[in-house]
Amino acid sequence: MKISAFLDEMERIAPAALAEEFDTGKIGLVVEGSEELTTVCAALDPTRRVVNTAASLGADMLVVHHTPIFTPVTRITGTTAHILRTLLGNGINLFVMHTNFDHAEGGINDSLADMLGLTNRKRMSLGIVGDCQLTLPELISRLSCGVRIYGTIDDPGRVAVVGGSGFQPDLMEEARDLGAELFISSEMKHSIAREAPLPCIEATHYTLESPGMRAIAERMGWTYIDDPPESCLLP
Repeated sequence: MKISAFLDEMERIAPAALAEEFDTGKIGLVVEGSEELTTVCAALDPTRRVVNTAASLGADMLVVHHTPIFTPVTRITGTTAHILRTLLGNGINLFVMHTNFDHAEGGINDSLADMLGLTNRKRMSLGIVGDCQLTLPELISRLSCGVRIYGTIDDPGRVAVVGGSGFQPDLMEEARDLGAELFISSEMKHSIAREAPLPCIEATHYTLESPGMRAIAERMGWTYIDDPPESCLLP
């Protein structure tokens, strides 16, 4: 496939116009490589392990959710240098689909809702609200990571999910207005937890967003490279 045809397909799946303003210049083709694509890999983050694995697989395209350069840099050293050297040295294109894929149908939040089996869904400005038939232990098992629980939860009931860092007061109020009884996201701030209008479950960023990248890799016939950060939640 020509790179131009690939870019057209990605625009159809997650139009750039859906991205938040802070993603301007940070999504799409951010590292240019080969013109002809034969092997495509996908991952959540372009870590050292991910780009090394992509190179070993002979990839000429790596699709990720998070860009390796989110803020301007004046020095290319360490991990950033390794990532760019590996990509450029092997002719690997790097394509980023971030908040546009958060908002897109079939994107990050749809995959998260699928993982939890949510039905009767309503879309939020960011995220999805739906009915959950799981018990609380079953829901936590589906998340497959250590979690923190804020407030009292009996049965999940109607659940709001926002992949990534979604504990924002406006989103939580929107979820409550759509009937949510529980809000699931990552990276809760203490001040937000104090004022949360409904019970919350804090999972890891990787757990909530990687299913979306894995799902698109499966749909498109790409190779997904799993690279969760090492972490644990001790009692």
